[in-house]
Amino acid sequence: MPSNPAFAPHDRTKQVFAVTLFVDDLAATERFYHDVFGMPLVDKQRDAVAYRFSNLVVNLLLASSAPELVAPAPVGGPGTEARALLTLEVDDVDAFATHLRALGVRILNGPVDRPWGSRTMTFADPSGHCWELSS
Repeated sequence: MPSNPAFAPHDRTKQVFAVTLFVDDLAATERFYHDVFGMPLVDKQRDAVAYRFSNLVVNLLLASSAPELVAPAPVGGPGTEARALLTLEVDDVDAFATHLRALGVRILNGPVDRPWGSRTMTFADPSGHCWELSS
């Protein structure tokens, strides 16, 4: 793809400030995010809730409300394969793993020391969004 020297996107962008995850059961996912992460709730609507993670807002939106945001692309259905991984930096992956297990969260893998130097573990929220914890 040829570049346009008059347009430099990196000079015009600031930061990713929000991620919207399409969810199937808003109440269960809201409880999950409250219990697992304990981040402040910044907005609550009929079909969405949003939590503040330091410099990022994670918006949980009912999948039935998502088509207008992504049309004409389809909204993926429940049980589809993982297509993304959100990574959260934590001080102690093992301590967080203990917290998750106490909540009954199913851990997909880890904690494990990765070849690139991080200790990580991965789990999924009730709608199947994968989260990685990394030290």
